[in-house]
Amino acid sequence: MNVLLLGSGGREHALAWKLSQSKLLEKLYIAPGNAGTEEVGENIDLSPNDFESIGKFCVEKNVSMLVVGPEEPLVKGIHNHFAENPELSDISVIGPRKEGAMLEGSKNFANRFMERHGIPTAGSFAVTRENMSEGIEFIRSQSPPYVLKADGLAAGKGVLILEDAGTAEKELQSMLEGKFGKAGETVVIEEFLKGVELSVFVLTDGESYLLLPEAKDYKRIGEGDTGLNTGGMGSVSPVPFADKPFMEKVEKQIIYPTIKGLFEEGVPYSGFIFFGLMNVAGNPYVVEYNVRMGDPEAEAVIPRIKTDLMELFVAAGTSNLKKRSISIDERALASVMLVSEGYPGKYRKGLPVSGLENGGESIIFHAGTKYDNGKIVTNGGRVMAVSSFGNNLKEALDKCYKTAGKIDFEGKYFRRDIGRDLLD
Repeated sequence: MNVLLLGSGGREHALAWKLSQSKLLEKLYIAPGNAGTEEVGENIDLSPNDFESIGKFCVEKNVSMLVVGPEEPLVKGIHNHFAENPELSDISVIGPRKEGAMLEGSKNFANRFMERHGIPTAGSFAVTRENMSEGIEFIRSQSPPYVLKADGLAAGKGVLILEDAGTAEKELQSMLEGKFGKAGETVVIEEFLKGVELSVFVLTDGESYLLLPEAKDYKRIGEGDTGLNTGGMGSVSPVPFADKPFMEKVEKQIIYPTIKGLFEEGVPYSGFIFFGLMNVAGNPYVVEYNVRMGDPEAEAVIPRIKTDLMELFVAAGTSNLKKRSISIDERALASVMLVSEGYPGKYRKGLPVSGLENGGESIIFHAGTKYDNGKIVTNGGRVMAVSSFGNNLKEALDKCYKTAGKIDFEGKYFRRDIGRDLLD
């Protein structure tokens, strides 16, 4: 089976690494990929949003499965493009159609969906320029901190958590005036949920689902969860507080109603659903939906899946997931992200990376890298993730930090407190 995987980050390297181990795989292509994916497949210079070129490539190379890593092509309707094209409709697409991708593509859509199906989440109010005065009234009716979310995709930067009502009102106006472009034409103001975050994932065919390992990620740039938000500085799996009673609540109150709600509303869905949750005094609430695997969570979750991932993808694409089961490695896995100096602000690219041969027991998942004249150089803010197994979380983290110290590029930075809150 020939497979095309779209994307270029650490999530895509983790998926490519796992898919490359499948007995069903004949040829793996990654578009556009990175220096790491080139080690397990063939990188193709195509944009994930160039649907016409992707379709032509799939026909030329006899691709029978398209795996969509990032959210933007899904929200823009790449699955619909394939399903509605006679030349492409037989190709299995792992990732929802545009209608299902709205769970991530619109915060307001997701909140209304949860209201309809009784799924626990924060109270919210959607604001446009037309009802901004009502939005300001809603802010004043809430207690701090105030949560403002751009309704659309904003590359992970569209969420503001503010302590002062006056600042929140100014930021609301700024967002509606274009701070996040079209993504902020509608702004969702949400009630603040106080608790501990958790990421839960399923693979679904729209009727049945398989529960994947959960993870906890660390978004702030600074240790002690300080500083600016990033795309993620590391992740760990499993999560100690996600015990059986808690996960039973998650399945009963959140996962099952979500899958059932999509089915009842006639929304076909094949692919991942990422539930960004908040554990509030032992009860789960949905903070956000994503319609793909998380990053950096994928670098902690994917290696723990012992089952052939492509076999599961085949089942998801043919509505046969109920016949499948999933086997999970019980060991702990930690993943620490090495980032460029200045990230998430301005940073340099093209810096040589050395020491990759010192990976030892760790798995190195590339994110922002590329080959330049045969040498690996930095090509993004988040450069690579160091993932390690351990018999417990401390052992896994110790291996990560040992390896992280041996890999080098100018200005390398990583948080040294990933998972420490769970150890404490």
